[in-house]
Amino acid sequence: MDESYDVVVVGGGPAGLAGALCLARARRTVLVVDAGNPRNDPAEHVHDYLGRDGDAPGALLADGRAEVAGYGADIVDGTVVSARVDDDDAVDGRFVLALGDGRSVRARRVLITTGLTDELPDVPGLARRWGHDVVHCPYCHGWEWRDLPLAVLGTGPTAVQQAQLFRQWSDDVTFVQHTAPDPDDEEREQLAALGVACVAGEVSEVQVTEDRITGLRLASGGVVPCRAVVVVPRFTVRSGLIDSLGLGTAQEEEKGHVVGSYVPSAPTGGTDVPGLYVAGNVTDLHAQVLAAAAAGLKTGTAINTDLLAEDLGRALAVHRGS
Repeated sequence: MDESYDVVVVGGGPAGLAGALCLARARRTVLVVDAGNPRNDPAEHVHDYLGRDGDAPGALLADGRAEVAGYGADIVDGTVVSARVDDDDAVDGRFVLALGDGRSVRARRVLITTGLTDELPDVPGLARRWGHDVVHCPYCHGWEWRDLPLAVLGTGPTAVQQAQLFRQWSDDVTFVQHTAPDPDDEEREQLAALGVACVAGEVSEVQVTEDRITGLRLASGGVVPCRAVVVVPRFTVRSGLIDSLGLGTAQEEEKGHVVGSYVPSAPTGGTDVPGLYVAGNVTDLHAQVLAAAAAGLKTGTAINTDLLAEDLGRALAVHRGS
């Protein structure tokens, strides 16, 4: 066993770094283990982050790492391959985590912020454009694609709402049904009222010319011209470590359609496993970067309060025994 920490944070994205910053400033011993594959890595900029709108995702994380390290926290580039609970009262730290480099560390508390994976529709050419001109969040990307022709790729019942939302940024939006259910009469009327065209039929590929999307080619042979494609991914929690700790996941549904999986938690990030916390997209599928960072801070304060109660209990036992 190499080292013991008050808190091990698994995942060095906005949620993990914000939690680590709070805990390090509270003079807790903190280790951050980060695999270096943030969810928003394909994106060129972070948006709706007050004071840092337009920053590159990598720049935001690099600055966050420097701040966390400046308060004495350790940061390791790597992975936690497994974790287990050890209730041996003779040791300080009920969690034992095995790192990818062969080391094992103990932690009194664990904060998991490993995020999620965006599972994209299986359309040739789509994944290569993800984060560039294949997007999903109107608040993250709508401004950048304002006044340009957009195609919304239908894969579920929530795609109609995506078309309605993106209509705020462009008056040239086409809803391409693909594998989504037929819009009902009310939805068709809504789309028509907004001037959103509806195209039936499945998409066979994304058409790209000179490193830019120019359209969606239909299986029937036609092409829907567009400059960007809006998709609704399935958001799947990265569950390897979560499974090893016996922590369950739940499915989130919208309009009877499963949109992803997440780890249920209390508002402060606590889970069904005492001492194990989660924050960010691993428990909130729709949290943007700023919201994930805020959740990390909130959970960091909860973890410190939890540790304080444990510290106080120990101090009282010593005091009463003296």
